[in-house]
Amino acid sequence: MTDDVYSKSDADALEERTLRFEPEEDFPRLDLYLKGHLEHLSRSHIQKIIRHGETSINDVKAVPKSKVRAGDSIVVVVPPPEPADIEPQDIPFGVLFEDDCLIVVNKPKGLTVHPTMNRTSGTLVNALMYHCGDSLSGIAGALRPGIVHRLDKDTSGVMVVAKSNAAHISLSEQIKNRTVEKYYIAVVHGVVRNLSGVIDEPIGRNPRDRKKMAVVEKGGRRAVTEYSCAERFKYFSIVDVKLHTGRTHQIRVHLAHIGNQVVGDPVYGGTRFKDRFSMGTQQRNRIQKAIDALEGQALHARELAFRHPMTGEPMRFEAPLSPDIADFVDFLFSGGEDEIRD
Repeated sequence: MTDDVYSKSDADALEERTLRFEPEEDFPRLDLYLKGHLEHLSRSHIQKIIRHGETSINDVKAVPKSKVRAGDSIVVVVPPPEPADIEPQDIPFGVLFEDDCLIVVNKPKGLTVHPTMNRTSGTLVNALMYHCGDSLSGIAGALRPGIVHRLDKDTSGVMVVAKSNAAHISLSEQIKNRTVEKYYIAVVHGVVRNLSGVIDEPIGRNPRDRKKMAVVEKGGRRAVTEYSCAERFKYFSIVDVKLHTGRTHQIRVHLAHIGNQVVGDPVYGGTRFKDRFSMGTQQRNRIQKAIDALEGQALHARELAFRHPMTGEPMRFEAPLSPDIADFVDFLFSGGEDEIRD
């Protein structure tokens, strides 16, 4: 890929950019190909650029579903970022680090990362606009100022947010090159069979439910999740996870795939205690009550490591467990699973 207009040195004065690509292999759709190379932009944003911009394949105007062939000459004109029209809101979140380039936050559970066309308030971006004012990067579009990567609404933990376009570009490149280290902790149903392992299975849309993701045989993208079992209990396990790719719902899908759903996960079967265990009603109800107390899945982004966008200095941040997950872990360590006999 070559880029005729921008470089890191003038990224903060980013204007219209002309990008050129020459794919090395075939791809079924242009928008999917570009999403893999412009990871800081959403697929819908890329589709909008293709429809309304001067995007061509071999000098022929393209549409989002245009097929890409190895050796094609692809030209994409990316317009300047739209001004963000987002209401700043005083929503609490944890600040782990902040300077002129970036802010590292501890995202609370229940907080959606960025607004959508149907929801423009009550998100982390609204909170960041209140905290940071206008000092957030604009590369990701009007609804996602500063957002370099995301966490699910009910996943808590460490996130880094860019406060300048130069920082955004650098962090995006680090994520694309897989030099950013992302570590999670998950509490899962069942005793994990292996103490450690790597799940290398492609993830795509669930063919039976398009609102879910799944391990698929065709049409998925490679997803790699490394895990190790930190603690085993009678009916649950605590698992440390390192992400090598960043697919939607990756950890939740992969752990469910090996039979260990994340506790409290409402989408992939983690909200109900498994019926296969023989126990008394009182014991079962006590365990289910502890699960019901969780505010979504027991999944937490505990650690994030990357290099500072400007200085190159290695940086590493950790965030404490959200209170509901900490309470569930305390429940397990205190013997809450055990049957109480009179």
